[in-house]
Amino acid sequence: MSDPLLGPTDIRELAASLGVRPTKQRGQNFVIDANTVRRIVRTAGVRPDDTVLEIGPGLGSLTLGLLETARAVTAVEIDDVLAQALPGTVAERLPERADRFELVHRDALRVTELPGEPPTALVANLPYNVAVPVLLHVLATFPTVERTLVMVQAEVADRLAAAPGSRVYGVPSVKANWYADVRRSGSIGRNVFWPAPNVDSGLVSLVRRDPPRTRASRREVFAVVDAAFAQRRKTLRAALAGWAGSAAQAEAALTGAGIDPRTRGEALTVADFAAIAEQRSDSASGSAPDGASGSRTEGGAE
Repeated sequence: MSDPLLGPTDIRELAASLGVRPTKQRGQNFVIDANTVRRIVRTAGVRPDDTVLEIGPGLGSLTLGLLETARAVTAVEIDDVLAQALPGTVAERLPERADRFELVHRDALRVTELPGEPPTALVANLPYNVAVPVLLHVLATFPTVERTLVMVQAEVADRLAAAPGSRVYGVPSVKANWYADVRRSGSIGRNVFWPAPNVDSGLVSLVRRDPPRTRASRREVFAVVDAAFAQRRKTLRAALAGWAGSAAQAEAALTGAGIDPRTRGEALTVADFAAIAEQRSDSASGSAPDGASGSRTEGGAE
Protein backbone atom coordinates (compact mmCIF):
# COMPACT_ATOMS: atom_id res chain seq x y z
CA MET A 1 0.00 0.00 0.00
CA SER A 2 1.23 3.50 -0.77
CA ASP A 3 0.54 4.98 2.68
CA PRO A 4 0.18 2.82 5.79
CA LEU A 5 -1.75 5.54 7.60
CA LEU A 6 -5.54 5.50 7.63
CA GLY A 7 -7.52 7.89 5.42
CA PRO A 8 -11.24 8.73 5.45
CA THR A 9 -12.25 5.74 3.32
CA ASP A 10 -10.05 3.37 5.34
CA ILE A 11 -11.58 4.58 8.62
CA ARG A 12 -15.17 4.21 7.47
CA GLU A 13 -14.56 0.80 5.92
CA LEU A 14 -12.76 -0.45 9.00
CA ALA A 15 -15.49 0.84 11.29
CA ALA A 16 -18.17 -0.76 9.13
CA SER A 17 -16.39 -4.12 9.10
CA LEU A 18 -16.22 -4.05 12.89
CA GLY A 19 -19.75 -2.79 13.34
CA VAL A 20 -18.35 0.24 15.17
CA ARG A 21 -20.45 3.34 15.59
CA PRO A 22 -18.59 6.13 17.41
CA THR A 23 -20.24 6.94 20.75
CA LYS A 24 -20.48 10.27 22.55
CA GLN A 25 -20.32 8.38 25.85
CA ARG A 26 -16.69 7.51 25.21
CA GLY A 27 -15.89 10.68 23.30
CA GLN A 28 -15.00 8.78 20.15
CA ASN A 29 -14.01 10.99 17.23
CA PHE A 30 -11.57 9.24 14.91
CA VAL A 31 -8.85 11.17 13.07
CA ILE A 32 -9.24 10.60 9.32
CA ASP A 33 -6.46 12.83 7.99
CA ALA A 34 -2.95 11.37 7.64
CA ASN A 35 -1.37 14.83 7.39
CA THR A 36 -2.84 15.76 10.77
CA VAL A 37 -1.49 12.54 12.28
CA ARG A 38 2.01 13.27 11.00
CA ARG A 39 1.73 16.85 12.23
CA ILE A 40 0.89 15.58 15.72
CA VAL A 41 3.83 13.16 15.71
CA ARG A 42 6.14 15.93 14.49
CA THR A 43 4.86 18.46 17.04
CA ALA A 44 5.28 15.89 19.81
CA GLY A 45 8.95 15.55 18.88
CA VAL A 46 8.74 11.76 18.83
CA ARG A 47 12.23 10.27 18.47
CA PRO A 48 13.43 6.90 17.18
CA ASP A 49 14.45 5.90 20.72
CA ASP A 50 11.08 6.77 22.32
CA THR A 51 8.69 4.33 23.90
CA VAL A 52 5.38 6.11 23.39
CA LEU A 53 2.25 5.63 25.45
CA GLU A 54 -1.01 6.27 23.61
CA ILE A 55 -4.39 6.48 25.34
CA GLY A 56 -7.57 5.74 23.40
CA PRO A 57 -6.07 4.64 20.06
CA GLY A 58 -9.49 3.88 18.56
CA LEU A 59 -9.12 2.47 15.06
CA GLY A 60 -5.38 3.17 15.00
CA SER A 61 -4.94 6.43 13.06
CA LEU A 62 -2.40 7.95 15.43
CA THR A 63 -0.98 4.57 16.46
CA LEU A 64 0.31 3.94 12.95
CA GLY A 65 1.84 7.41 12.74
CA LEU A 66 3.64 6.91 16.04
CA LEU A 67 4.93 3.50 15.01
CA GLU A 68 6.48 5.01 11.88
CA THR A 69 8.87 6.98 14.09
CA ALA A 70 9.04 5.63 17.66
CA ARG A 71 11.01 2.62 18.85
CA ALA A 72 7.88 1.18 20.44
CA VAL A 73 4.25 2.09 21.12
CA THR A 74 1.99 0.90 23.93
CA ALA A 75 -1.69 1.72 23.46
CA VAL A 76 -4.35 1.58 26.16
CA GLU A 77 -7.89 0.97 24.88
CA ILE A 78 -11.03 0.38 26.94
CA ASP A 79 -13.41 -0.54 24.10
CA ASP A 80 -13.67 -4.33 23.61
CA VAL A 81 -14.13 -4.30 19.84
CA LEU A 82 -11.47 -1.67 19.15
CA ALA A 83 -8.95 -3.36 21.44
CA GLN A 84 -9.44 -6.69 19.70
CA ALA A 85 -9.10 -5.21 16.21
CA LEU A 86 -6.14 -2.87 16.62
CA PRO A 87 -3.26 -5.43 16.63
CA GLY A 88 -4.57 -6.80 13.34
CA THR A 89 -4.69 -3.33 11.80
CA VAL A 90 -1.09 -2.70 12.85
CA ALA A 91 0.04 -6.08 11.49
CA GLU A 92 -1.70 -5.45 8.17
CA ARG A 93 -0.57 -1.89 7.55
CA LEU A 94 2.87 -1.84 9.25
CA PRO A 95 3.92 -5.50 9.39
CA GLU A 96 7.60 -4.65 9.76
CA ARG A 97 6.84 -2.79 13.01
CA ALA A 98 4.10 -4.97 14.47
CA ASP A 99 6.52 -6.45 17.01
CA ARG A 100 7.07 -2.96 18.43
CA PHE A 101 3.40 -2.58 19.37
CA GLU A 102 1.74 -3.55 22.66
CA LEU A 103 -1.96 -3.27 23.48
CA VAL A 104 -3.34 -2.92 27.00
CA HIS A 105 -7.09 -3.56 27.12
CA ARG A 106 -8.07 -1.59 30.20
CA ASP A 107 -9.52 1.64 31.48
CA ALA A 108 -6.64 4.12 31.34
CA LEU A 109 -7.61 5.52 34.74
CA ARG A 110 -6.94 2.09 36.28
CA VAL A 111 -3.64 1.34 34.58
CA THR A 112 -0.72 1.39 37.01
CA GLU A 113 1.84 -0.65 35.07
CA LEU A 114 2.67 -1.28 31.44
CA PRO A 115 4.42 -4.04 29.50
CA GLY A 116 7.88 -3.50 28.05
CA GLU A 117 10.14 -0.52 28.59
CA PRO A 118 8.84 2.41 30.67
CA PRO A 119 7.22 5.07 28.46
CA THR A 120 9.24 8.17 27.67
CA ALA A 121 6.46 10.09 25.93
CA LEU A 122 2.67 10.34 25.98
CA VAL A 123 0.97 11.21 22.69
CA ALA A 124 -2.80 10.88 22.53
CA ASN A 125 -6.08 12.09 21.13
CA LEU A 126 -7.81 12.07 24.50
CA PRO A 127 -11.54 11.49 24.80
CA TYR A 128 -13.06 14.82 25.73
CA ASN A 129 -15.01 13.55 28.73
CA VAL A 130 -11.99 12.16 30.61
CA ALA A 131 -9.09 14.16 29.17
CA VAL A 132 -7.91 15.93 32.33
CA PRO A 133 -8.25 12.97 34.76
CA VAL A 134 -6.43 10.67 32.33
CA LEU A 135 -3.64 13.17 31.72
CA LEU A 136 -3.06 13.79 35.43
CA HIS A 137 -3.21 10.05 36.18
CA VAL A 138 -0.54 9.26 33.58
CA LEU A 139 1.74 12.06 34.78
CA ALA A 140 1.41 10.86 38.39
CA THR A 141 1.74 7.15 37.65
CA PHE A 142 4.50 7.13 35.03
CA PRO A 143 7.29 9.55 36.01
CA THR A 144 9.43 8.34 33.10
CA VAL A 145 7.10 10.23 30.71
CA GLU A 146 9.27 13.23 29.92
CA ARG A 147 7.29 14.75 27.05
CA THR A 148 3.57 14.84 26.39
CA LEU A 149 1.44 16.05 23.53
CA VAL A 150 -2.31 15.62 23.85
CA MET A 151 -5.12 16.62 21.55
CA VAL A 152 -8.13 17.74 23.56
CA GLN A 153 -11.19 19.95 23.23
CA ALA A 154 -10.03 23.53 22.60
CA GLU A 155 -11.59 24.78 25.83
CA VAL A 156 -9.74 22.09 27.80
CA ALA A 157 -6.50 22.97 26.02
CA ASP A 158 -6.95 26.61 27.01
CA ARG A 159 -7.54 25.65 30.64
CA LEU A 160 -4.54 23.35 30.83
CA ALA A 161 -2.19 25.94 29.36
CA ALA A 162 -3.64 28.98 31.17
CA ALA A 163 -1.36 31.20 33.26
CA PRO A 164 -2.22 32.77 36.64
CA GLY A 165 -4.57 35.68 36.22
CA SER A 166 -6.27 34.21 33.17
CA ARG A 167 -10.04 33.93 33.15
CA VAL A 168 -9.81 30.19 32.48
CA TYR A 169 -6.98 29.47 34.92
CA GLY A 170 -8.11 26.84 37.39
CA VAL A 171 -7.61 23.37 38.87
CA PRO A 172 -6.39 21.68 35.64
CA SER A 173 -3.92 24.53 35.02
CA VAL A 174 -2.35 24.30 38.47
CA LYS A 175 -2.24 20.51 38.71
CA ALA A 176 -0.70 20.13 35.27
CA ASN A 177 1.91 22.70 36.26
CA TRP A 178 2.85 20.60 39.27
CA TYR A 179 4.35 18.09 36.86
CA ALA A 180 5.42 20.04 33.81
CA ASP A 181 5.82 23.22 31.84
CA VAL A 182 2.60 23.47 29.83
CA ARG A 183 1.87 25.36 26.62
CA ARG A 184 -0.56 25.43 23.71
CA SER A 185 0.99 23.89 20.60
CA GLY A 186 -1.61 24.50 17.93
CA SER A 187 -5.22 24.05 16.92
CA ILE A 188 -7.00 21.26 15.08
CA GLY A 189 -10.14 21.84 13.00
CA ARG A 190 -13.27 19.71 13.14
CA ASN A 191 -13.07 18.38 9.60
CA VAL A 192 -10.17 16.00 10.32
CA PHE A 193 -12.42 13.85 12.52
CA TRP A 194 -15.15 11.32 11.90
CA PRO A 195 -17.71 12.05 13.09
CA ALA A 196 -16.93 15.76 13.15
CA PRO A 197 -17.23 17.06 16.72
CA ASN A 198 -19.19 20.18 17.61
CA VAL A 199 -16.06 21.90 18.92
CA ASP A 200 -12.53 22.59 17.74
CA SER A 201 -9.56 20.81 19.27
CA GLY A 202 -6.22 22.01 20.57
CA LEU A 203 -2.77 20.53 21.06
CA VAL A 204 -1.16 20.88 24.48
CA SER A 205 2.52 20.21 25.08
CA LEU A 206 3.89 19.30 28.51
CA VAL A 207 7.59 18.95 29.31
CA ARG A 208 8.31 17.26 32.63
CA ARG A 209 10.17 19.20 35.30
CA ASP A 210 10.59 18.91 39.04
CA PRO A 211 7.62 20.00 41.15
CA PRO A 212 7.97 22.93 43.57
CA ARG A 213 10.28 22.36 46.50
CA THR A 214 8.06 21.76 49.51
CA ARG A 215 7.68 19.63 52.61
CA ALA A 216 3.99 19.19 51.80
CA SER A 217 2.87 16.15 49.82
CA ARG A 218 1.30 16.40 46.40
CA ARG A 219 -1.98 15.29 47.91
CA GLU A 220 -1.83 18.12 50.45
CA VAL A 221 -1.03 20.69 47.77
CA PHE A 222 -3.82 19.46 45.51
CA ALA A 223 -6.28 19.68 48.43
CA VAL A 224 -5.49 23.41 48.70
CA VAL A 225 -5.97 23.84 44.96
CA ASP A 226 -9.34 22.08 45.02
CA ALA A 227 -10.53 24.18 47.95
CA ALA A 228 -9.37 27.46 46.42
CA PHE A 229 -11.21 26.95 43.15
CA ALA A 230 -14.33 25.34 44.60
CA GLN A 231 -15.33 28.90 45.54
CA ARG A 232 -13.17 30.85 43.12
CA ARG A 233 -15.05 34.14 43.53
CA LYS A 234 -14.26 34.26 47.22
CA THR A 235 -11.04 35.53 48.73
CA LEU A 236 -8.64 32.79 49.75
CA ARG A 237 -9.28 33.56 53.42
CA ALA A 238 -12.91 32.56 52.91
CA ALA A 239 -12.41 29.87 50.28
CA LEU A 240 -9.83 28.00 52.36
CA ALA A 241 -11.69 28.23 55.66
CA GLY A 242 -13.14 24.75 55.38
CA TRP A 243 -9.80 23.27 54.32
CA ALA A 244 -7.87 24.97 57.14
CA GLY A 245 -10.51 24.51 59.85
CA SER A 246 -11.49 28.17 60.11
CA ALA A 247 -11.04 31.48 58.33
CA ALA A 248 -8.50 32.52 60.96
CA GLN A 249 -6.41 29.40 60.38
CA ALA A 250 -6.62 29.94 56.64
CA GLU A 251 -5.40 33.50 57.10
CA ALA A 252 -2.51 32.28 59.24
CA ALA A 253 -1.42 29.78 56.57
CA LEU A 254 -1.70 32.41 53.85
CA THR A 255 0.19 35.05 55.81
CA GLY A 256 2.88 32.53 56.69
CA ALA A 257 3.27 31.74 52.98
CA GLY A 258 3.60 35.43 52.17
CA ILE A 259 0.24 35.64 50.40
CA ASP A 260 -2.38 38.35 50.94
CA PRO A 261 -5.48 36.63 52.40
CA ARG A 262 -7.65 38.86 50.21
CA THR A 263 -6.16 37.30 47.06
CA ARG A 264 -8.18 34.86 44.95
CA GLY A 265 -6.95 31.46 43.80
CA GLU A 266 -6.71 32.48 40.15
CA ALA A 267 -3.78 34.76 40.99
CA LEU A 268 -1.57 32.06 42.51
CA THR A 269 1.11 29.86 40.96
CA VAL A 270 1.55 26.19 41.80
CA ALA A 271 4.52 27.19 43.99
CA ASP A 272 2.20 29.51 45.95
CA PHE A 273 -0.24 26.68 46.58
CA ALA A 274 2.64 24.47 47.70
CA ALA A 275 3.77 27.16 50.14
CA ILE A 276 0.25 27.40 51.63
CA ALA A 277 0.02 23.63 52.01
CA GLU A 278 3.42 23.57 53.67
CA GLN A 279 2.38 26.18 56.21
CA ARG A 280 -0.67 24.17 57.18
CA SER A 281 1.27 20.90 57.23
CA ASP A 282 3.98 22.40 59.44
CA SER A 283 1.38 23.90 61.76
CA ALA A 284 -0.39 20.56 62.15
CA SER A 285 2.84 18.65 62.81
CA GLY A 286 4.61 21.32 64.80
CA SER A 287 7.64 21.09 62.51
CA ALA A 288 9.89 23.71 60.92
CA PRO A 289 9.10 27.41 61.37
CA ASP A 290 7.67 29.62 58.66
CA GLY A 291 10.04 30.31 55.83
CA ALA A 292 12.44 27.46 56.63
CA SER A 293 12.83 26.73 52.96
CA GLY A 294 16.31 25.28 53.29
CA SER A 295 14.89 21.95 54.50
CA ARG A 296 12.30 21.58 51.78
CA THR A 297 12.34 18.34 49.84
CA GLU A 298 11.86 18.06 46.10
CA GLY A 299 8.19 17.62 45.43
CA GLY A 300 7.22 16.37 48.87
CA ALA A 301 6.22 12.88 49.94
CA GLU A 302 3.02 11.39 48.57
